[in-house]
Amino acid sequence: MAKETADTTTIDLFVDEKRPGRPRTNPYSREVQVKINKRNQVKRDKNKGLKRVEFKIHQELFDQLDELAKETGVSRSELIESLLTEAMASKK
Repeated sequence: MAKETADTTTIDLFVDEKRPGRPRTNPYSREVQVKINKRNQVKRDKNKGLKRVEFKIHQELFDQLDELAKETGVSRSELIESLLTEAMASKK
């Protein structure tokens, strides 16, 4: 029996062969990598003096905010922060 490279039914013949593709560079699983990256992001935000705020809004308002953010060339969070700052300034 000849060894065919396209043969997938006798996979045991190809166990020792290197498969093409990018080699694994991180010893952690993807799930662990995501947790580590999120933890690092929280630390960076804390060092910058940022606090996380979460709230729910209707889809229509979300779409309006998203459109306005694109028009002004800022992120949605920057837009919301500037709107809140303006509202707080007008209260004084």
